[in-house]
Amino acid sequence: MPNLSDDVCARLREAFRRAAYDADGVVAALGGSAHAALGRGEPEPARRASLDAGDLGCLIRVFLLGLVEPEKAVSTAFAPLTADDAVAAGILRPSDDGYAAALDIRPHGDEEGSWWVVSDLDADMLGHTVPEDHVLGVGHASLSLIRATSRRPVDRLLDLGTGNGVQALHATRHARQVTATDVSARALALAAGTFRLNELDVELLRGEWFAPVARRRFDQVVCNPPFVVGPPRVDYTYRDSGLAGDDASALVVRQLPGFLDDGGVGQLLASWLHRRGEDWSDRVTRWLPPETDAWFVQRDVADPGLYVGTWLRDEGIDPRSPEGRAKATAWLDWFSENDVQGIGFGFVTLRRADSCTPTVVCEDLRQAYDDPLGPEAANWLDRVEWLRAHGDELMDIAFQVPDTVLLERVDSPGDEGWETTVRRLHRTDGPGWQHEVDELATRLLAGCRGLLPLTDLVELLAAAQGLAVDELAAAALPVVRELVRHGMLVPAAR
Repeated sequence: MPNLSDDVCARLREAFRRAAYDADGVVAALGGSAHAALGRGEPEPARRASLDAGDLGCLIRVFLLGLVEPEKAVSTAFAPLTADDAVAAGILRPSDDGYAAALDIRPHGDEEGSWWVVSDLDADMLGHTVPEDHVLGVGHASLSLIRATSRRPVDRLLDLGTGNGVQALHATRHARQVTATDVSARALALAAGTFRLNELDVELLRGEWFAPVARRRFDQVVCNPPFVVGPPRVDYTYRDSGLAGDDASALVVRQLPGFLDDGGVGQLLASWLHRRGEDWSDRVTRWLPPETDAWFVQRDVADPGLYVGTWLRDEGIDPRSPEGRAKATAWLDWFSENDVQGIGFGFVTLRRADSCTPTVVCEDLRQAYDDPLGPEAANWLDRVEWLRAHGDELMDIAFQVPDTVLLERVDSPGDEGWETTVRRLHRTDGPGWQHEVDELATRLLAGCRGLLPLTDLVELLAAAQGLAVDELAAAALPVVRELVRHGMLVPAAR
Protein backbone atom coordinates (compact mmCIF):
# COMPACT_ATOMS: atom_id res chain seq x y z
CA MET A 1 0.00 0.00 0.00
CA PRO A 2 1.46 3.39 -0.96
CA ASN A 3 2.37 5.68 1.92
CA LEU A 4 1.51 9.14 0.61
CA SER A 5 2.09 11.08 3.82
CA ASP A 6 1.75 14.81 4.29
CA ASP A 7 5.53 15.21 4.16
CA VAL A 8 5.93 13.13 0.99
CA CYS A 9 3.11 14.98 -0.74
CA ALA A 10 4.47 18.37 0.30
CA ARG A 11 7.90 17.61 -1.21
CA LEU A 12 6.40 16.07 -4.35
CA ARG A 13 4.11 19.09 -4.77
CA GLU A 14 7.14 21.40 -4.53
CA ALA A 15 8.90 19.42 -7.27
CA PHE A 16 5.82 19.49 -9.50
CA ARG A 17 5.33 23.22 -9.07
CA ARG A 18 8.98 24.02 -9.71
CA ALA A 19 8.93 21.99 -12.94
CA ALA A 20 5.48 23.33 -13.99
CA TYR A 21 4.15 19.77 -14.09
CA ASP A 22 0.54 20.84 -14.49
CA ALA A 23 -2.10 20.71 -17.22
CA ASP A 24 -0.93 23.87 -18.99
CA GLY A 25 2.77 23.12 -18.48
CA VAL A 26 2.53 19.67 -20.09
CA VAL A 27 0.70 21.02 -23.14
CA ALA A 28 3.19 23.87 -23.49
CA ALA A 29 6.17 21.50 -23.25
CA LEU A 30 4.84 18.93 -25.71
CA GLY A 31 3.04 21.18 -28.14
CA GLY A 32 -0.47 20.58 -29.40
CA SER A 33 0.43 17.93 -31.97
CA ALA A 34 2.48 15.71 -29.65
CA HIS A 35 -0.02 16.14 -26.83
CA ALA A 36 -2.85 15.05 -29.13
CA ALA A 37 -0.81 12.05 -30.27
CA LEU A 38 -0.28 11.05 -26.63
CA GLY A 39 -4.04 11.18 -26.13
CA ARG A 40 -4.42 8.79 -29.06
CA GLY A 41 -2.00 6.33 -27.47
CA GLU A 42 0.95 7.30 -29.69
CA PRO A 43 3.76 8.17 -27.24
CA GLU A 44 6.78 8.68 -29.48
CA PRO A 45 6.04 12.30 -30.53
CA ALA A 46 5.61 13.18 -26.84
CA ARG A 47 8.88 11.47 -25.90
CA ARG A 48 10.78 13.40 -28.53
CA ALA A 49 9.17 16.70 -27.51
CA SER A 50 9.96 16.06 -23.82
CA LEU A 51 13.70 15.73 -24.39
CA ASP A 52 14.19 19.51 -24.37
CA ALA A 53 11.91 20.14 -21.39
CA GLY A 54 14.38 19.62 -18.51
CA ASP A 55 12.88 18.43 -15.22
CA LEU A 56 9.37 18.67 -16.66
CA GLY A 57 10.41 16.37 -19.48
CA CYS A 58 11.69 13.82 -16.96
CA LEU A 59 8.36 13.87 -15.08
CA ILE A 60 6.46 13.51 -18.35
CA ARG A 61 8.53 10.49 -19.37
CA VAL A 62 8.16 8.84 -15.96
CA PHE A 63 4.47 9.40 -15.30
CA LEU A 64 2.87 9.92 -18.71
CA LEU A 65 5.01 7.69 -20.92
CA GLY A 66 5.97 4.97 -18.43
CA LEU A 67 9.66 5.15 -19.29
CA VAL A 68 12.68 4.41 -17.09
CA GLU A 69 14.72 7.51 -16.28
CA PRO A 70 18.34 7.51 -14.99
CA GLU A 71 18.98 8.17 -11.32
CA LYS A 72 20.58 11.57 -11.86
CA ALA A 73 17.62 12.92 -13.84
CA VAL A 74 15.11 11.56 -11.31
CA SER A 75 17.02 12.99 -8.35
CA THR A 76 17.00 16.43 -9.95
CA ALA A 77 13.38 16.37 -11.15
CA PHE A 78 11.91 15.03 -7.88
CA ALA A 79 13.94 17.20 -5.48
CA PRO A 80 13.36 17.86 -2.60
CA LEU A 81 11.80 14.35 -2.59
CA THR A 82 14.66 11.87 -2.87
CA ALA A 83 14.46 8.83 -5.11
CA ASP A 84 14.76 6.53 -2.09
CA ASP A 85 11.86 8.27 -0.34
CA ALA A 86 9.78 8.11 -3.51
CA VAL A 87 10.42 4.36 -3.69
CA ALA A 88 9.57 3.92 -0.01
CA ALA A 89 6.31 5.84 -0.55
CA GLY A 90 5.37 3.62 -3.50
CA ILE A 91 5.64 6.40 -6.06
CA LEU A 92 8.67 5.02 -7.95
CA ARG A 93 10.19 1.59 -8.40
CA PRO A 94 13.89 0.95 -9.02
CA SER A 95 15.06 -0.47 -12.33
CA ASP A 96 18.42 -1.62 -13.62
CA ASP A 97 18.74 1.62 -15.60
CA GLY A 98 17.20 3.99 -13.08
CA TYR A 99 13.65 4.49 -11.86
CA ALA A 100 10.16 4.04 -13.26
CA ALA A 101 6.73 5.05 -12.03
CA ALA A 102 4.99 2.77 -9.55
CA LEU A 103 1.91 4.99 -9.50
CA ASP A 104 0.16 7.09 -12.12
CA ILE A 105 0.30 10.74 -11.03
CA ARG A 106 -0.78 13.14 -13.71
CA PRO A 107 -2.18 16.67 -14.08
CA HIS A 108 -5.90 17.12 -14.52
CA GLY A 109 -7.43 20.53 -15.00
CA ASP A 110 -10.57 22.53 -15.52
CA GLU A 111 -11.20 26.12 -16.59
CA GLU A 112 -10.14 27.37 -13.16
CA GLY A 113 -6.84 25.57 -12.71
CA SER A 114 -5.02 22.27 -12.41
CA TRP A 115 -4.75 19.41 -9.93
CA TRP A 116 -2.80 16.15 -9.74
CA VAL A 117 -4.65 12.82 -9.65
CA VAL A 118 -3.09 9.70 -8.13
CA SER A 119 -4.11 6.29 -9.49
CA ASP A 120 -2.64 2.91 -10.41
CA LEU A 121 -0.71 2.17 -13.58
CA ASP A 122 -2.91 0.72 -16.31
CA ALA A 123 -2.40 -2.63 -18.01
CA ASP A 124 -0.33 -1.10 -20.84
CA MET A 125 2.11 0.46 -18.37
CA LEU A 126 2.28 -2.70 -16.24
CA GLY A 127 2.62 -5.06 -19.19
CA HIS A 128 0.04 -7.45 -17.69
CA THR A 129 -3.53 -7.48 -16.38
CA VAL A 130 -4.28 -5.27 -13.40
CA PRO A 131 -5.01 -6.67 -9.90
CA GLU A 132 -8.51 -6.83 -8.40
CA ASP A 133 -8.04 -3.71 -6.25
CA HIS A 134 -6.75 -1.65 -9.19
CA VAL A 135 -7.57 2.06 -8.85
CA LEU A 136 -8.53 3.42 -12.23
CA GLY A 137 -7.23 6.70 -13.61
CA VAL A 138 -9.35 9.49 -15.08
CA GLY A 139 -11.11 7.69 -17.93
CA HIS A 140 -13.92 8.52 -20.33
CA ALA A 141 -16.62 7.58 -17.81
CA SER A 142 -15.12 9.86 -15.14
CA LEU A 143 -14.87 12.74 -17.58
CA SER A 144 -18.43 12.28 -18.79
CA LEU A 145 -19.76 12.39 -15.21
CA ILE A 146 -17.67 15.49 -14.50
CA ARG A 147 -19.31 17.20 -17.47
CA ALA A 148 -22.78 15.95 -16.51
CA THR A 149 -22.65 17.22 -12.91
CA SER A 150 -24.34 20.43 -11.80
CA ARG A 151 -21.88 22.93 -10.28
CA ARG A 152 -24.25 25.19 -8.38
CA PRO A 153 -22.98 26.06 -4.87
CA VAL A 154 -23.96 23.60 -2.12
CA ASP A 155 -22.99 23.07 1.51
CA ARG A 156 -22.57 19.29 1.77
CA LEU A 157 -21.67 16.96 -1.10
CA LEU A 158 -21.10 13.20 -1.09
CA ASP A 159 -18.87 11.47 -3.66
CA LEU A 160 -20.01 7.85 -3.43
CA GLY A 161 -17.31 5.43 -4.63
CA THR A 162 -14.62 8.05 -5.04
CA GLY A 163 -11.89 5.87 -6.60
CA ASN A 164 -8.96 8.18 -7.32
CA GLY A 165 -10.91 11.17 -6.00
CA VAL A 166 -11.38 13.10 -9.24
CA GLN A 167 -15.12 13.73 -8.75
CA ALA A 168 -14.40 15.09 -5.28
CA LEU A 169 -11.69 17.36 -6.71
CA HIS A 170 -14.23 19.03 -8.97
CA ALA A 171 -16.76 19.09 -6.13
CA THR A 172 -14.44 21.27 -4.04
CA ARG A 173 -15.02 24.06 -6.55
CA HIS A 174 -18.70 24.41 -5.57
CA ALA A 175 -19.26 22.49 -2.31
CA ARG A 176 -18.32 23.82 1.13
CA GLN A 177 -17.86 20.32 2.62
CA VAL A 178 -17.02 17.20 0.60
CA THR A 179 -17.28 13.62 1.87
CA ALA A 180 -15.86 10.77 -0.23
CA THR A 181 -16.41 7.05 0.35
CA ASP A 182 -15.14 3.82 -1.14
CA VAL A 183 -15.22 0.11 -0.35
CA SER A 184 -11.56 -0.26 -1.38
CA ALA A 185 -8.81 0.51 1.12
CA ARG A 186 -6.39 1.04 -1.76
CA ALA A 187 -8.72 3.51 -3.46
CA LEU A 188 -9.01 5.50 -0.24
CA ALA A 189 -5.22 5.51 0.17
CA LEU A 190 -4.69 6.89 -3.34
CA ALA A 191 -7.59 9.34 -3.02
CA ALA A 192 -6.04 10.58 0.24
CA GLY A 193 -2.81 11.13 -1.69
CA THR A 194 -4.72 13.05 -4.36
CA PHE A 195 -6.25 15.34 -1.74
CA ARG A 196 -3.01 15.85 0.21
CA LEU A 197 -1.08 16.59 -2.94
CA ASN A 198 -3.64 19.27 -3.82
CA GLU A 199 -3.91 20.60 -0.23
CA LEU A 200 -7.64 19.86 -0.03
CA ASP A 201 -9.64 18.89 3.04
CA VAL A 202 -11.98 16.03 2.07
CA GLU A 203 -13.58 13.64 4.56
CA LEU A 204 -12.78 10.02 3.61
CA LEU A 205 -14.85 7.06 4.83
CA ARG A 206 -14.61 3.36 4.04
CA GLY A 207 -17.55 1.03 3.52
CA GLU A 208 -20.00 -0.48 1.06
CA TRP A 209 -22.49 1.73 -0.74
CA PHE A 210 -24.21 4.19 1.63
CA ALA A 211 -23.28 2.42 4.89
CA PRO A 212 -20.47 4.88 5.82
CA VAL A 213 -22.93 7.81 5.78
CA ALA A 214 -25.94 6.14 7.38
CA ARG A 215 -28.46 8.65 8.79
CA ARG A 216 -26.70 11.59 7.13
CA ARG A 217 -28.15 13.91 4.50
CA PHE A 218 -26.46 15.88 1.73
CA ASP A 219 -27.35 18.67 -0.67
CA GLN A 220 -25.77 16.80 -3.58
CA VAL A 221 -24.55 13.28 -4.25
CA VAL A 222 -22.37 12.27 -7.20
CA CYS A 223 -21.61 8.66 -7.99
CA ASN A 224 -19.63 6.75 -10.60
CA PRO A 225 -20.65 3.26 -9.42
CA PRO A 226 -19.31 -0.14 -10.52
CA PHE A 227 -21.95 -0.23 -13.24
CA VAL A 228 -20.67 -3.08 -15.47
CA VAL A 229 -23.55 -5.51 -15.98
CA GLY A 230 -23.40 -9.29 -16.21
CA PRO A 231 -22.97 -12.29 -13.93
CA PRO A 232 -22.65 -11.59 -10.18
CA ARG A 233 -18.87 -11.59 -9.83
CA VAL A 234 -16.08 -9.21 -8.84
CA ASP A 235 -13.01 -9.25 -11.04
CA TYR A 236 -12.19 -5.59 -10.36
CA THR A 237 -13.64 -3.48 -7.57
CA TYR A 238 -13.64 -0.31 -9.67
CA ARG A 239 -16.16 -1.73 -12.14
CA ASP A 240 -17.77 -4.89 -10.69
CA SER A 241 -20.26 -4.77 -7.83
CA GLY A 242 -20.83 -8.49 -7.22
CA LEU A 243 -24.52 -7.91 -7.99
CA ALA A 244 -26.22 -9.52 -10.97
CA GLY A 245 -27.21 -7.60 -14.09
CA ASP A 246 -27.93 -3.93 -13.53
CA ASP A 247 -28.65 -4.32 -9.81
CA ALA A 248 -25.77 -1.99 -8.85
CA SER A 249 -27.32 0.91 -10.76
CA ALA A 250 -30.74 0.00 -9.38
CA LEU A 251 -29.40 -0.01 -5.82
CA VAL A 252 -27.94 3.48 -6.12
CA VAL A 253 -31.07 4.92 -7.76
CA ARG A 254 -33.30 3.37 -5.06
CA GLN A 255 -31.23 4.45 -2.09
CA LEU A 256 -29.66 7.77 -3.13
CA PRO A 257 -32.73 10.02 -2.60
CA GLY A 258 -32.90 8.87 1.03
CA PHE A 259 -29.55 10.57 1.64
CA LEU A 260 -30.62 13.91 0.17
CA ASP A 261 -32.17 16.88 1.91
CA ASP A 262 -35.47 18.00 0.43
CA GLY A 263 -34.58 19.56 -2.92
CA GLY A 264 -31.17 17.89 -2.93
CA VAL A 265 -29.80 16.53 -6.21
CA GLY A 266 -28.09 13.26 -7.08
CA GLN A 267 -26.22 12.60 -10.32
CA LEU A 268 -24.70 9.33 -11.43
CA LEU A 269 -23.65 7.16 -14.32
CA ALA A 270 -25.71 4.03 -14.73
CA SER A 271 -26.27 1.01 -16.96
CA TRP A 272 -29.51 -0.85 -17.58
CA LEU A 273 -30.53 -3.99 -19.40
CA HIS A 274 -32.57 -3.99 -22.57
CA ARG A 275 -34.51 -7.23 -22.24
CA ARG A 276 -36.74 -8.87 -24.80
CA GLY A 277 -40.33 -7.69 -24.39
CA GLU A 278 -39.48 -4.91 -21.90
CA ASP A 279 -39.12 -1.19 -22.50
CA TRP A 280 -35.97 0.16 -20.86
CA SER A 281 -37.82 3.18 -19.48
CA ASP A 282 -40.27 0.93 -17.65
CA ARG A 283 -37.35 -0.95 -16.15
CA VAL A 284 -35.48 2.04 -14.77
CA THR A 285 -38.52 3.91 -13.49
CA ARG A 286 -39.38 0.91 -11.31
CA TRP A 287 -36.17 1.59 -9.41
CA LEU A 288 -37.34 4.99 -8.19
CA PRO A 289 -38.56 5.66 -4.66
CA PRO A 290 -41.65 7.90 -4.25
CA GLU A 291 -41.43 11.68 -4.40
CA THR A 292 -38.33 11.72 -6.60
CA ASP A 293 -37.92 13.78 -9.75
CA ALA A 294 -35.85 11.78 -12.22
CA TRP A 295 -34.26 12.37 -15.59
CA PHE A 296 -32.78 9.28 -17.26
CA VAL A 297 -30.69 10.15 -20.31
CA GLN A 298 -29.60 7.22 -22.45
CA ARG A 299 -26.36 7.99 -24.28
CA ASP A 300 -25.72 4.62 -25.92
CA VAL A 301 -26.97 1.07 -26.27
CA ALA A 302 -24.34 -1.64 -26.76
CA ASP A 303 -24.72 -5.02 -28.41
CA PRO A 304 -23.89 -7.77 -25.86
CA GLY A 305 -21.00 -9.12 -27.94
CA LEU A 306 -19.45 -5.67 -28.37
CA TYR A 307 -20.00 -4.93 -24.69
CA VAL A 308 -18.18 -8.07 -23.53
CA GLY A 309 -15.27 -7.53 -25.91
CA THR A 310 -14.86 -3.92 -24.79
CA TRP A 311 -14.64 -4.83 -21.10
CA LEU A 312 -12.30 -7.75 -21.74
CA ARG A 313 -9.90 -5.37 -23.48
CA ASP A 314 -10.36 -2.92 -20.61
CA GLU A 315 -8.80 -5.45 -18.25
CA GLY A 316 -5.99 -6.25 -20.70
CA ILE A 317 -7.37 -9.62 -21.87
CA ASP A 318 -7.24 -10.56 -25.53
CA PRO A 319 -10.76 -11.80 -26.46
CA ARG A 320 -9.07 -14.37 -28.73
CA SER A 321 -7.04 -15.93 -25.91
CA PRO A 322 -8.28 -19.03 -24.06
CA GLU A 323 -8.96 -16.91 -20.99
CA GLY A 324 -10.80 -14.35 -23.07
CA ARG A 325 -12.92 -16.98 -24.79
CA ALA A 326 -13.84 -18.61 -21.48
CA LYS A 327 -14.86 -15.32 -19.86
CA ALA A 328 -16.76 -14.20 -22.96
CA THR A 329 -18.65 -17.51 -23.08
CA ALA A 330 -19.79 -17.24 -19.45
CA TRP A 331 -20.75 -13.59 -19.88
CA LEU A 332 -22.68 -14.08 -23.12
CA ASP A 333 -24.40 -17.18 -21.72
CA TRP A 334 -25.68 -15.06 -18.84
CA PHE A 335 -27.00 -12.44 -21.26
CA SER A 336 -28.73 -15.14 -23.33
CA GLU A 337 -30.28 -16.81 -20.27
CA ASN A 338 -31.68 -13.45 -19.14
CA ASP A 339 -33.03 -12.37 -22.57
CA VAL A 340 -30.64 -9.42 -22.74
CA GLN A 341 -30.62 -7.81 -26.18
CA GLY A 342 -28.61 -4.72 -25.34
CA ILE A 343 -27.02 -2.72 -22.54
CA GLY A 344 -28.01 0.90 -22.12
CA PHE A 345 -25.68 3.46 -20.61
CA GLY A 346 -26.25 7.03 -19.56
CA PHE A 347 -26.77 9.67 -16.91
CA VAL A 348 -29.33 9.84 -14.14
CA THR A 349 -30.34 13.06 -12.38
CA LEU A 350 -32.47 12.70 -9.26
CA ARG A 351 -34.03 15.27 -6.96
CA ARG A 352 -35.76 14.63 -3.67
CA ALA A 353 -39.14 16.34 -3.96
CA ASP A 354 -41.01 15.76 -0.71
CA SER A 355 -44.79 16.30 -0.82
CA CYS A 356 -44.74 16.84 -4.59
CA THR A 357 -46.01 14.91 -7.56
CA PRO A 358 -42.73 13.79 -9.16
CA THR A 359 -41.71 14.30 -12.76
CA VAL A 360 -40.02 11.28 -14.33
CA VAL A 361 -38.64 11.45 -17.87
CA CYS A 362 -36.62 8.88 -19.82
CA GLU A 363 -35.18 9.87 -23.16
CA ASP A 364 -32.46 9.14 -25.67
CA LEU A 365 -29.61 11.55 -26.24
CA ARG A 366 -27.37 9.62 -28.60
CA GLN A 367 -26.41 12.52 -30.85
CA ALA A 368 -23.07 14.25 -30.43
CA TYR A 369 -23.07 17.59 -28.62
CA ASP A 370 -20.36 19.92 -27.36
CA ASP A 371 -21.85 21.57 -24.30
CA PRO A 372 -21.54 19.87 -20.91
CA LEU A 373 -24.74 18.29 -19.63
CA GLY A 374 -24.32 19.54 -16.03
CA PRO A 375 -25.79 23.03 -16.57
CA GLU A 376 -28.55 21.50 -18.69
CA ALA A 377 -29.45 19.03 -15.90
CA ALA A 378 -29.67 21.87 -13.38
CA ASN A 379 -31.80 23.93 -15.77
CA TRP A 380 -33.99 20.90 -16.50
CA LEU A 381 -34.76 20.61 -12.80
CA ASP A 382 -35.55 24.35 -12.69
CA ARG A 383 -37.95 23.99 -15.60
CA VAL A 384 -39.62 20.96 -14.02
CA GLU A 385 -40.14 22.94 -10.81
CA TRP A 386 -41.48 25.90 -12.78
CA LEU A 387 -43.98 23.67 -14.61
CA ARG A 388 -45.05 22.14 -11.31
CA ALA A 389 -45.68 25.60 -9.85
CA HIS A 390 -47.49 26.94 -12.94
CA GLY A 391 -49.25 23.82 -14.17
CA ASP A 392 -52.73 25.37 -13.98
CA GLU A 393 -51.64 28.73 -15.35
CA LEU A 394 -49.93 27.84 -18.62
CA MET A 395 -52.74 29.20 -20.77
CA ASP A 396 -52.38 32.61 -19.07
CA ILE A 397 -48.63 32.88 -19.68
CA ALA A 398 -46.92 34.58 -22.62
CA PHE A 399 -44.14 32.42 -24.06
CA GLN A 400 -41.36 33.05 -26.51
CA VAL A 401 -39.11 30.85 -28.62
CA PRO A 402 -35.42 31.45 -27.77
CA ASP A 403 -33.10 32.67 -30.51
CA THR A 404 -31.20 29.37 -30.22
CA VAL A 405 -34.19 27.40 -31.53
CA LEU A 406 -34.58 26.99 -35.27
CA LEU A 407 -37.31 25.45 -37.42
CA GLU A 408 -36.07 23.01 -40.04
CA ARG A 409 -38.27 21.85 -42.91
CA VAL A 410 -37.83 18.82 -45.13
CA ASP A 411 -39.65 19.16 -48.45
CA SER A 412 -40.35 16.37 -50.89
CA PRO A 413 -41.40 16.70 -54.51
CA GLY A 414 -45.16 16.26 -55.04
CA ASP A 415 -47.76 16.66 -57.74
CA GLU A 416 -48.01 20.38 -57.10
CA GLY A 417 -44.35 21.06 -56.41
CA TRP A 418 -42.43 20.85 -53.14
CA GLU A 419 -44.43 19.67 -50.15
CA THR A 420 -43.26 19.94 -46.54
CA THR A 421 -43.17 16.43 -45.07
CA VAL A 422 -41.16 17.07 -41.88
CA ARG A 423 -41.13 20.10 -39.58
CA ARG A 424 -38.49 19.87 -36.88
CA LEU A 425 -37.59 22.26 -34.10
CA HIS A 426 -33.86 22.17 -33.38
CA ARG A 427 -32.24 23.70 -30.31
CA THR A 428 -28.76 24.72 -31.42
CA ASP A 429 -27.20 25.00 -27.95
CA GLY A 430 -26.89 22.57 -25.04
CA PRO A 431 -27.66 18.95 -25.95
CA GLY A 432 -29.22 19.97 -29.27
CA TRP A 433 -32.74 18.70 -28.62
CA GLN A 434 -34.98 18.13 -31.64
CA HIS A 435 -38.77 17.90 -31.81
CA GLU A 436 -40.89 17.10 -34.82
CA VAL A 437 -44.01 19.27 -34.90
CA ASP A 438 -47.04 19.50 -37.15
CA GLU A 439 -48.23 22.53 -39.10
CA LEU A 440 -50.59 23.68 -36.35
CA ALA A 441 -47.79 23.63 -33.78
CA THR A 442 -45.49 25.64 -36.03
CA ARG A 443 -48.19 28.29 -36.47
CA LEU A 444 -48.81 28.43 -32.74
CA LEU A 445 -45.08 28.75 -32.01
CA ALA A 446 -44.74 31.49 -34.63
CA GLY A 447 -46.97 33.61 -32.40
CA CYS A 448 -44.91 32.94 -29.28
CA ARG A 449 -43.06 36.26 -29.20
CA GLY A 450 -43.64 37.07 -25.56
CA LEU A 451 -46.54 39.47 -26.26
CA LEU A 452 -49.78 37.48 -26.07
CA PRO A 453 -50.70 34.80 -23.54
CA LEU A 454 -51.08 31.26 -24.80
CA THR A 455 -54.88 31.39 -24.48
CA ASP A 456 -55.10 34.31 -26.95
CA LEU A 457 -52.83 32.54 -29.44
CA VAL A 458 -54.91 29.37 -29.23
CA GLU A 459 -58.14 31.31 -29.77
CA LEU A 460 -56.72 33.11 -32.80
CA LEU A 461 -55.39 29.89 -34.32
CA ALA A 462 -58.64 28.04 -33.65
CA ALA A 463 -60.63 30.79 -35.37
CA ALA A 464 -58.31 30.79 -38.38
CA GLN A 465 -58.46 27.01 -38.75
CA GLY A 466 -62.11 26.53 -37.87
CA LEU A 467 -61.30 24.38 -34.83
CA ALA A 468 -62.78 24.12 -31.35
CA VAL A 469 -60.78 26.20 -28.87
CA ASP A 470 -60.97 23.59 -26.06
CA GLU A 471 -59.79 20.77 -28.33
CA LEU A 472 -56.89 22.82 -29.68
CA ALA A 473 -55.85 23.88 -26.15
CA ALA A 474 -55.95 20.27 -24.96
CA ALA A 475 -53.70 19.25 -27.87
CA ALA A 476 -51.33 22.20 -27.40
CA LEU A 477 -50.63 21.91 -23.67
CA PRO A 478 -48.61 18.61 -23.76
CA VAL A 479 -46.48 20.03 -26.59
CA VAL A 480 -45.90 23.25 -24.65
CA ARG A 481 -44.90 21.35 -21.50
CA GLU A 482 -42.41 19.20 -23.41
CA LEU A 483 -40.86 22.19 -25.16
CA VAL A 484 -40.57 24.07 -21.85
CA ARG A 485 -38.82 21.06 -20.26
CA HIS A 486 -36.30 21.09 -23.08
CA GLY A 487 -35.71 24.85 -22.98
CA MET A 488 -37.19 25.33 -26.42
CA LEU A 489 -40.04 27.54 -25.17
CA VAL A 490 -39.58 29.94 -22.25
CA PRO A 491 -41.88 32.27 -20.33
CA ALA A 492 -41.48 35.84 -21.49
CA ALA A 493 -39.61 38.18 -19.21
CA ARG A 494 -41.93 40.63 -17.48
